[in-house]
Amino acid sequence: MRPSRREFVSWASASGIMLAMARMSPPHAAPLDAGPAPAGPAAPGPAPVPRGRIDAVAKVTGAKLYASDFRAADMEGWPSTTAHALLLRAADAAHVFTGLDLAALDAAARPAQVVTAAEIARAGIRVPPFYAGDLFCPVGTTPAYLGQPVALALFETFDAFDRARLALRTARPVTFGAATGPAAQPNYAALRFTRVAGATADAPDVYSPLIEGWVSPGFVEDSGRPIWRPLPTAEGGQYRKGATYGEEIRASIAAADPGALVLDRSFRTQSVDPMFLEPEGGLAWYEPEAKALRLVLGVQSPLEASEALGHLLGAAAPAFRPQRIESHFAYVGGGFGGRDHTPFPLYVALAAMFLPGRPIRLAHDRVQQFQGGIKRHAFQMRTQVAFERASGRMRAFAADHVLDGGGLANYSPSVAVVSATSAIGIYDVPKVDVTTVAEHSRGVTAGSMRGYGVLQTTTALETLVDEAAEALGLDAITLRRRNLLKAGGRTMAGNPWTVSVRTPEILDRLEGHALWRERAAARRAAPAGTLVGTGVAVCAKDYGTGADCALGRVEIDPAGRIRIACDAVEMGNGIGTAVANRVARLLGRMADEVSVARIDAYDALGLVTSDDPYTITQAAQDLAARNPRWVPAISSATSASIGAHVGTQAAAEAARIVLRFGLWPAALSLWGIAPDDPRRYLWQEAFWQEGMLFLSGLPPLPQPQVAARAHEMGALTGAMAHAFSRWAWAQAAFPLDGFDWAADIDALAVRRGDGEFRVLDRSFVAFPPASYNRIGTAFTSSCGTLVRVEVDRASGAVRVARAYSVLECGEVLTPQVVLGQAQGGFAMGVGYALLETLPPFEDGPGNGRWNLGDYVVPRASDLPIHALEVEVLAPVAPNEPPKGMAEVVMIPVVPAILNAIHDATGHRFRALPVTPDDVRRAL
Repeated sequence: MRPSRREFVSWASASGIMLAMARMSPPHAAPLDAGPAPAGPAAPGPAPVPRGRIDAVAKVTGAKLYASDFRAADMEGWPSTTAHALLLRAADAAHVFTGLDLAALDAAARPAQVVTAAEIARAGIRVPPFYAGDLFCPVGTTPAYLGQPVALALFETFDAFDRARLALRTARPVTFGAATGPAAQPNYAALRFTRVAGATADAPDVYSPLIEGWVSPGFVEDSGRPIWRPLPTAEGGQYRKGATYGEEIRASIAAADPGALVLDRSFRTQSVDPMFLEPEGGLAWYEPEAKALRLVLGVQSPLEASEALGHLLGAAAPAFRPQRIESHFAYVGGGFGGRDHTPFPLYVALAAMFLPGRPIRLAHDRVQQFQGGIKRHAFQMRTQVAFERASGRMRAFAADHVLDGGGLANYSPSVAVVSATSAIGIYDVPKVDVTTVAEHSRGVTAGSMRGYGVLQTTTALETLVDEAAEALGLDAITLRRRNLLKAGGRTMAGNPWTVSVRTPEILDRLEGHALWRERAAARRAAPAGTLVGTGVAVCAKDYGTGADCALGRVEIDPAGRIRIACDAVEMGNGIGTAVANRVARLLGRMADEVSVARIDAYDALGLVTSDDPYTITQAAQDLAARNPRWVPAISSATSASIGAHVGTQAAAEAARIVLRFGLWPAALSLWGIAPDDPRRYLWQEAFWQEGMLFLSGLPPLPQPQVAARAHEMGALTGAMAHAFSRWAWAQAAFPLDGFDWAADIDALAVRRGDGEFRVLDRSFVAFPPASYNRIGTAFTSSCGTLVRVEVDRASGAVRVARAYSVLECGEVLTPQVVLGQAQGGFAMGVGYALLETLPPFEDGPGNGRWNLGDYVVPRASDLPIHALEVEVLAPVAPNEPPKGMAEVVMIPVVPAILNAIHDATGHRFRALPVTPDDVRRAL
């Protein structure tokens, strides 16, 4: 496997540096493993099921797929030998960093170069804004967090690197002086979300974030904690209005009302590691003569990583400022959010810049990944909820969230927002007040991770709902059903969900399942010394971020062979197979070539962007949209469960255009249908079966014959598109063959026959309003889980014996992947509930001593391997689009386990993980 540098196509520039980005190939651009497969019906009907995943053979045969697989000898045109880099990190964040002591390294293990904060400053290297903070802790200051890099050691040979790596496992090269205590820094975010519904379901809200915007308190205590109560000052009027309503809600909950059941509970959830299979790794080479920096990376956000590198070096001294940065993007060996906006590529680039002329590899082992990788936020939560005793309806809800963001902000503000706006889950609550603060701490940086704040708050909510059901004498599913948010109802942000609402069906499936119906009998039948319990939980999880986009390119050749490129990243999510499957419904066969992580194949679109899509004003958006090449954002990270929903959108719309303006005119020509024949307009009635195009009353046409005629006619044979979503798709119209063609895209280029791609100016565009940035969640999918546990009285050990999960995700593009995601999410839920934990500070991963001997992940023996049933609901309609589901399948597992443990033991646990010692003490 030798990727060619000729595959690069220039995309953008940053600070005068040309950025070029490409995917690794092959097998990223390899044919489908099982060969072309016939597609199913176009519409209506299910998506065609591929014979295999496009990356299956490459994975099982050990082909070079991942960034950590590569060395310089694998790269065409690179020198053959590889140097190695080692990050040195601070295991102390309460004393002054005084320098490095490398005396433990013998002469054969000494680095050729050591890069520190001083070298970075002299080189004029800048920190990209998202990663604000010191790349390396400067001498004479206290590290901002445990695990903060202090130096980058560069070794010309593997032998020197390996000797040093082994020696530094026990020696401590980082030296410290006077005690200072942990560094104090401001909170990353402090926000309040309050909603007061109108008098009736149809009445406008009295107050909501959608109406008033998001608000933050303007004052903090001496401790740095926000002052949430409204202060009698002339300042902060916008905050004071919302806070006044919020305090009224809390007062109503606290009021002694015999007609209400009030629960007031505190919860604690832990920090955990994403534990992806491949620790972070990368390869880079700076060629001084060409002033070109070339990298091999594995990230969830290729465009962001490239732009961050451009900023990093864009104002550097001439010796450290490349004219061109070329980034190859490999598959990602697991992400779970932990490779979304990770600072790791910055250090890969620095290693190359400070050892010019030598390809160099930086790769974490598992210990280094524990110390430096992004973690899940630990939460402290206080949740209050008032139920009407007579009806069981939720009357009011209030919560306070405190997130430990660790040493750098990363995604902490966003996680705080998502956790707050999702705090009432699937329920309709007329009065809600939630405060959230993301704090800096000396812990390892927390950021994006599967479940993204909703996991923590749903755990608190769903265990509280179970407790309320018990207190009210109601069945737990009955209480949930009485409080469901119905289609058209408003969330706590004041907006409705704008997709199908399937929670009533999910509750019906849970209620009818044998695990639920036979729970009492299972308790009675438990053997001596064993306690048996059954728990239930239901949740909804948003997919998308409110500013998501996709790039897609689809081409068909005269033989009917299909080639697809998209910018989504493969990280175990099967995105290549999903996009091929979605396109196959439209073009009659599975693609022969699929390239993922492609952000280099769309120059013909000429896209430009400006402003921040999350904060842009309506006036600025309207002005920018006058430029037919402007879009709010160009490429998104593959995160937030956007793979099926967003990652396939642009390619699907491109394929639809190829069908309508390429294959369909060719089919009309083959059928001999006259221009005045009304059947010319029945393209949506046609469908594919076994590689043949059918229209009622006409002979079926082989797909290659149709493709060949399209090329003969000079009809449209390729399209590339860009799509953008802010809780709704941008829509635009384009002049195509006498039509003003409207689609859920905002940029389009097409090719005819074997010609070049030509961009089309949009004749109309409607971007979702900027005010949609105030929406909390709009796109959601739902999942419910039943769990049966067995608790050993003597040891306190909890075993998950059986489980059932039911979910909905709209159109299922790749059924095997959906099932795999549900199974994997279940395993992660078991780990989070019962096994995994990272202490926050000096005893935690930042001390550089954690490995898998200390960190317990779920194994097969911890899981109901042969007793986990997963059911996926069929779409509500044949044209329902795919929904994101990778996160939602994990979330209800955790509270379902906690509810099952209570059912077995009579004790409610409100801190995670629940260990055998915890259970034994409770018993």
